Amino acid sequence: MTQPTDKPADSSALGPIPKAVINRLSLYLRELQRLVRDGSETTSSTQLGKLLEFTDAQVRKDLAYFGQFGYPGIGYRCSELITRIKEILGTNQRWPIAMVGLGNLGRALLGYRGFTHQGFEVACVFDVDDAKVNRQFEDIPVYHLDRIVEIVPKLGIRLAIIAVPAPAAQKVADALVAAGIQGILNFAPVTITVPRHVNLEGVDLAIELEQLSFAIVNIQWRQS
Repeated sequence: MTQPTDKPADSSALGPIPKAVINRLSLYLRELQRLVRDGSETTSSTQLGKLLEFTDAQVRKDLAYFGQFGYPGIGYRCSELITRIKEILGTNQRWPIAMVGLGNLGRALLGYRGFTHQGFEVACVFDVDDAKVNRQFEDIPVYHLDRIVEIVPKLGIRLAIIAVPAPAAQKVADALVAAGIQGILNFAPVTITVPRHVNLEGVDLAIELEQLSFAIVNIQWRQS
């Protein structure tokens, strides 16, 4: 039986891996998981591309950064490719997360079960509201913000979510960095700065809506 090549692609041949490729890997993973839920055992670059509105060449090129995963005459085995993509993304292990901020957004994020399904689990929450501190929400302990440097290393946490009002975001980021956090997902609608060794991703819902409104307005303008 023909075996796929598991050896990662030579980075000197394909160059550095663009961030857009990593983003698409997550999309491939979601579609593969959906295909498995629907009973599919195999798929192809053509099918994955059609589902996500990419070309089959784009799918093959993206995966080629990490090796060769297809089988002649078969395509991709869904479960196998899911396993490999999870290994590439690092989600084949459990990632405990610290979340700062237990307001409306923080509570909504804690109620989102998609984190757990993809290998992420909020292990603790930090806040400054005495009415919330030293209690549990969704069975997750809530600590005072002042205890970040104590709690985060103890739980082996490397990822954090910021869900606080904009004026407090930078102070929270500084505290997380001091506690040893290596990756931050920032939901506060403000730009924050972190050292170069810390990975930062921002999610500004207003900006995303602005992009949608821009697209709609420009479609209407082109059609007028």
